[in-house]
Amino acid sequence: VREGDLVGRRVVDIGCGTGRVAAALAERGSRVWGVEPEPEMAARARERLSTVKIAPAEHLPFKDGWFERALMQLVIHLVERPQAFAEARRVLAPDGRLVVVTFDTEHFEQYWLNSFFPSLEELDRARFPTPDQLVAELRAVGFEDVRLVPLAQQVVIDCDWALAKVRGRFISTLQLLDEDEFRSGLARLEAELPERVEYALGWVVAVAR
Repeated sequence: VREGDLVGRRVVDIGCGTGRVAAALAERGSRVWGVEPEPEMAARARERLSTVKIAPAEHLPFKDGWFERALMQLVIHLVERPQAFAEARRVLAPDGRLVVVTFDTEHFEQYWLNSFFPSLEELDRARFPTPDQLVAELRAVGFEDVRLVPLAQQVVIDCDWALAKVRGRFISTLQLLDEDEFRSGLARLEAELPERVEYALGWVVAVAR
């Protein structure tokens, strides 16, 4: 919010999911529109924010230069990035700013689920751009003054919460695993997971003008 200067701005939240971030921005005084391709997710987002449209990131239903700011949080690994970034640039005013929040690929090596699901790291590295790739992709569609802000987060979760999340495949990469690998990893988790799990997440916030 600080790095992207999102408060009080006309913002489009691209891939808004259930609308949590969009609603939080609206509460701070921003004028926010959400865009979400999945109808069920969009319906949940509309419970928090009325200005949610069903559309993909690659085809935004807005006219050129309509927004001051655009936000893409944990979505760029799910879209065709060149087209989605170009669309974000199209709907931004000439002095607009795009904020991209994603994982730093360096953290995948240490992710706490890797030992239970051996394919996880390789799948994630194939889906997420490195920070250098992200900068290059943004510049390729016409963004300038792209800067990266690293963010480290320490997470502590309890066993029951972790197991419930994994059973529900709370990260999209788990949905890509072979079913045998998923079941085997889940069985090991259920048998071996300690009462408390501590791990680190490495984020990158990219701000592109």
